[in-house]
Amino acid sequence: MEAATDPQDTASLILKFEFNPKLGIDNPVLSLAEDHDLSDPWSLGRPRFCLLSKEEGGSFGFHLQQDLRRAGHVVCRVEPGTSAQRQGLQEGDRILGVNSHVVEHEDYAAVVRHIRASGPRVLLTVLARQVHDAARAQQDNDAQFCPILGPGVRPRLCHIVKDQGGFGFSITHGQQGPFWLVLSTGGAAERAGVPPGARLLEVNGVNVEKFTRNKLSKKLWQSGKQVTLLVAGPEVEEQCRQLGMPLAAPLAEGWALPTRPRCLHLEKGPQGFGFLLREEKGLGGRLGQFLWEVDPGLPAEKAGMQAGDRLVAVAGESVEGLGHEETVSRIRAQGSCVSLVVVDPEADRFFSMVCLSPLLFLESTEALASPQDTLSVPPLVEARDPSAEDTAVLPTVLGSRQCFLYPGPGGSYGFRLSCVASGPSVFISQVTTGGSAARAGLRMGDMILEVNGCPMGRQNDPERLQQLFEAEPPLCLKLAARSQQGLEAWIPSKSGEDWAQASDVL
Repeated sequence: MEAATDPQDTASLILKFEFNPKLGIDNPVLSLAEDHDLSDPWSLGRPRFCLLSKEEGGSFGFHLQQDLRRAGHVVCRVEPGTSAQRQGLQEGDRILGVNSHVVEHEDYAAVVRHIRASGPRVLLTVLARQVHDAARAQQDNDAQFCPILGPGVRPRLCHIVKDQGGFGFSITHGQQGPFWLVLSTGGAAERAGVPPGARLLEVNGVNVEKFTRNKLSKKLWQSGKQVTLLVAGPEVEEQCRQLGMPLAAPLAEGWALPTRPRCLHLEKGPQGFGFLLREEKGLGGRLGQFLWEVDPGLPAEKAGMQAGDRLVAVAGESVEGLGHEETVSRIRAQGSCVSLVVVDPEADRFFSMVCLSPLLFLESTEALASPQDTLSVPPLVEARDPSAEDTAVLPTVLGSRQCFLYPGPGGSYGFRLSCVASGPSVFISQVTTGGSAARAGLRMGDMILEVNGCPMGRQNDPERLQQLFEAEPPLCLKLAARSQQGLEAWIPSKSGEDWAQASDVL
């Protein structure tokens, strides 16, 4: 088959995918890279799913880069011999989704944060760059190409504790997987959230889709008095089949889990935070950052910190794999208020067993937002003086709208600002996923016209913003979306090859 060269033909492949999802995948959890012939352009004409596993002590094997001119996230390099290459990730692919998050219109930092927070496994939804660009040229910039599951339709991670009736389920007949579960009414499995007719995917973090019946029975027997199952109900299985989406563990929501990560908000007192951070070996001999010497009565203990907790994230950013000095620097960078995600030894063992990041199971996504995201200015308002060529094109206002924001649990509104010197523009440069700003509809690039009724556009805007943000909530913002031409006017003018050389290894 010859490669299609007409952008309209290429874009039409996306439309066909939206209204005629791929059918007939018998085992979607195993149908990833092998389902796509990467030499066939038709196979790249629809979103693809890449389930990546992190190498021990390494990465997923690809580099991600921000495309400033087209507002996207591009795979700029795939390392040979890595999980990324084996699962069919291609240089130039656009990242549409990370696990259950649609990230097409999220800022770059949030996308990197989602991937790093996913831990040892991540499910990426990607689209070939040429197909994405052709389709975007024909549709509104707000068009969404990422296929998604319906609300509440996700696999479940269920922890079952055996009672007098056992685990409360039996396995369907058949000597070879896949297997489905038959529940006992009111039994332990039903109470743990296993849905009727659920397909069994994993047992204690091990995929059992290809197990024989005898091997599966032995695996369950070895679990003892409790077992953790990854299952998918009939509705989840059907939607994933229609979308060609794998029944992947990183999509799962936790049901009746024995433990969860904890988010601690600390405000420094006269005697400091009251804990010691120490690097030492944890499970499997891997180095980690552990919390010790929690002083009674000081902020750390009051926030719920316990000696022996392992630090997982600082201000929503995963610190897995970071050295001691860099982790300390990230904590100090938060100033007098810091948000930490920690796990106790029991939680650490549990999430290590199921091979999933504890950050995927936080009770509230807004808990990840740092209290410092409340826009203390400086340093979170960035300014630069554009060249005369930059200021020749001022941002075009595409209509205004009003948003009301209330601070989250940590006092954060969940966004950051940038201002352009010599130009009448204060704009949103980052929106925290799941935060107040995101729920209110703020988007990266939005220009701020008024704050609490006060017009912006003067030289003392940063000082004015600081005073207004200290006022009583709600915060009322009058916003205007910036045109694509206006956005590009603030991008440094460089050649097409080197305009965005910075990338993140993931």
